[in-house]
Amino acid sequence: MEKRIRALELRKHEMSYSQIKSELGVSKSTLSLWLRDFPLSHKRIQELRGSNEGRIEKYRATRRRTRDKRLDKVHDRELKLLFPLTKREQYIAGLFLYWGEGGKTQPFELSLGNTNPQIVKFFLHWAIEHLGMPKRKIKARLQLYADMDIDAEIKYWSKELGLSLKNFRKPYIKATTLRGLTFKGFGHGTCDLRISHRDSSERVLMGIKALGEKYSDSLSWKASTE
Repeated sequence: MEKRIRALELRKHEMSYSQIKSELGVSKSTLSLWLRDFPLSHKRIQELRGSNEGRIEKYRATRRRTRDKRLDKVHDRELKLLFPLTKREQYIAGLFLYWGEGGKTQPFELSLGNTNPQIVKFFLHWAIEHLGMPKRKIKARLQLYADMDIDAEIKYWSKELGLSLKNFRKPYIKATTLRGLTFKGFGHGTCDLRISHRDSSERVLMGIKALGEKYSDSLSWKASTE
């Protein structure tokens, strides 16, 4: 873990794979896995031009651009295929999200926590638009790291979600530091939304139960006929 963190720090200082390998004694295949989302700047690649390192970094940059173009095409195709969603489809999407990510242990309470603002935003939208929850009943609590700017992170999530600062409870501060992570997260901690409402909780949990029963029965039938 320490070597991975150090490799990311060196990459942020525009060091090439060969330079990082030499300093840390890590194979290039491992570095390729760790650093694939952290390319060198065009300026730095130009500085390495003519050297073997420069050719390797240029090759990696070309492969990355090819991959990005391919993914852009897939994204555009899926965008046209999926949207617009009907209200029913949005509701079902929310049930599947909650099935996978939501809390199911507290009676009469819905909760979902994630580091990805898009996931938290969708859950918030779903709770308001499809469960009829007023914003004032939705409480947020952040899980942050000791070296983070606590006030700035609360304001960040408040702005992202469109929730008043009054909706936020006192955050939980982890003793570990953000530096101890691998820079793969979103960098703003975890936001946990909670809604205390018996009818909505029962509706969601029974909806999930219905989905589970339906697909479990259909898959069992299919397996028995093969």
